[in-house]
Amino acid sequence: MSMKLPSYFLHPTRKSRENEMLKCSIWWCGIGKVYYYANARPAITVPPNRISRALKLNPTQKQQQTVFRFTCRRNFSVTAMEEEASTKQHNSSSLYGFLSKKPYDPPSWASHLNPIPSHIFSLGHVPTPIHKWNLPNLPNNTEVWLKRDDLSGMQLSGNKVRKLEFLLAEAVAQGADCIITIGGIQSNHARATAVAAKYLDLDCYLILRTSKVLVDKDPGLTGNLLVERLVGAHIDLVSKEEYAKTGSLALTNLLKEKLISEGRKPYVIPVGGSNSLGTWGYIEAVREIEQQLQTGNGKAEFDDIVVACGSGGTTAGLAIGSWLSELKAKVRAFSVCDDPDYFYEYVQGLLDGLQAGVSSRDIVDIKNAKGLGYAMNTPEELKFVKEVAQTTGVVLDPVYSGKAAHGMMKDMAENPMKWAGRKILFIHTGGLLGLFDKTAEMASLVGNWREMDVPESTLRKDGSGKMF
Repeated sequence: MSMKLPSYFLHPTRKSRENEMLKCSIWWCGIGKVYYYANARPAITVPPNRISRALKLNPTQKQQQTVFRFTCRRNFSVTAMEEEASTKQHNSSSLYGFLSKKPYDPPSWASHLNPIPSHIFSLGHVPTPIHKWNLPNLPNNTEVWLKRDDLSGMQLSGNKVRKLEFLLAEAVAQGADCIITIGGIQSNHARATAVAAKYLDLDCYLILRTSKVLVDKDPGLTGNLLVERLVGAHIDLVSKEEYAKTGSLALTNLLKEKLISEGRKPYVIPVGGSNSLGTWGYIEAVREIEQQLQTGNGKAEFDDIVVACGSGGTTAGLAIGSWLSELKAKVRAFSVCDDPDYFYEYVQGLLDGLQAGVSSRDIVDIKNAKGLGYAMNTPEELKFVKEVAQTTGVVLDPVYSGKAAHGMMKDMAENPMKWAGRKILFIHTGGLLGLFDKTAEMASLVGNWREMDVPESTLRKDGSGKMF
């Protein structure tokens, strides 16, 4: 429906004789700036708050950029003013969009999901590349391609950064001054959250699960712990037994109440960032994959998407995104902890939280690949990680993508006809720093060193070899 925008809402920064003729098919009252090009479809907009809608201008307007400021006189919360100021503050400290907060416009095929995030922080380096992965011993005519979300930036944060882009935008919008999250002692998500929080000048509190005999000892500086402690994260250790009896929700709430009593404003992020809001990270990733396929050479498509399932959010986002979009690839997840039935139920909860109206069992196939248990590896799994690195140059982490790829290759060997002739996209979800916790177990697999033999006949002269 088209209507003239009342004149008292308009305060043009530059005069134009068309001002009084301005019409909107969809409009809102808020506080902020609207930027548009009259010949754009749709108009380019920068909405100021979560009650925003896309502003579309009459195409007869001048084909040049014009800036209008429109002001709501009454009946609207001052929150919009605060949100705009917050957005300006964060955006003013970045170049080319990185670390900027911007309004979120969902893919058209996901626009019916609810709730839709209002904003997103640009924290990752996207799009991440896709390339062919020359794994050995594949079934006949099977191709495996690799999406390198391990290269998403933010200190090797992998898939976690996509979820945090939405979660931290909400945290900032709510006025949080610190972040709480929880995970295992080598949690990639915890480390990613600690880094992202510092990017946005927020304190970070981590509850990390460890063994009963180590819970009262210094956790050390191995792998993810080194990065977390370098960026100043506050670490609370809890035993696996206490975690199992109390649960992550109760533990994070306990810390939340303590911080509130101290005058802080904490924002809690669940295990792995896997709630319905975090799921948007991989709904958006599906749009990214679609765009990459469209810009590639010739017609390209995937029959399957394979991914590790550790907390459920990445799996849920890929599954609903592929199902709703034109991608229509079958999502196959390999669980690295718990069991498939648990994850079917958990993913269902995330889908229900988005009012997706679909059964998780209809859109994703989940298989067990946990082996000995979460973050525990068999010699066979570690040998597989080493052989893939040696053969293809791709380093997998042993906790997530390593187990998922091992599970995929094992299933291919057992059921070659199921995979024959299919084109597969494997999502490398990162976690490289988790390897550092496995050095003792992998030492026997990675020899290849010796003292160099320099013959006595070699000419020698002090100072010949300059050392910088």
